[in-house]
Formats: sequence, structure tokens, C-alpha cells
Amino acid sequence: MAAQDPTTAEQDAARAQLLDIRSSIDNIDAALVHLLAERFRFTQRVGLLKATHGLPPSDPDRERVQIARLRSLAEAAQLDPAFAEKWFNFVVAEVIHHHERLAAEQPEA
Repeated sequence: MAAQDPTTAEQDAARAQLLDIRSSIDNIDAALVHLLAERFRFTQRVGLLKATHGLPPSDPDRERVQIARLRSLAEAAQLDPAFAEKWFNFVVAEVIHHHERLAAEQPEA
């Protein structure tokens, strides 16, 4: 049996569902942007503290612990742990870049 083409009413209903789902996705995207902004406000504070006290911009031991923690959280949330790790590495690379810039701006002691 060949599949029948959906009726206009069915397509309209599907479009309405898409709009509703996309509205929720847009809300989540907005929340993620705000969460990232808040995260970066705190990492800027960390970077300034490190720069002021001559601490290195990166902390590989903490990063390893965080990756393991996030991979575990991702698994529990049914999110691909490799994706969670890639996301974290992307964010950490930006954070380290900010920390290096802050360290370079510090006056010589």
C-alpha cells in the first residue's frame, strides 16, 4: 500500500506543532546563552585571581576531573559523553585564552 499524501489540515497541524516545539527550543537556546554568560563572568573572576597571583592560566588536573564528571553527567542525562567533552574542551579553550590575556595585562612585579 502506498502512503497517502498528508492533507492540508494535517500539514497545518504539523506546522503548528513545529512552531510550538521550536518555541521551546528557542527558549532553551536563550537560557543556554544566559548560562554561558554567567559561567564566563565567573571564569573571568578566576582568571583575574590567577593573573594577580601569578598562577598558570590552565589547570590540567582540574580539567581532567571536570571532563570525567561531565561525561558521567552526560551519560546519566542520555547525552553523548563525547559531545559533552567536546563542548567542555571548546569552552575551556576560550576560558584559557581569556586567562592568558588577563595574565599578559598584569603589571610586572
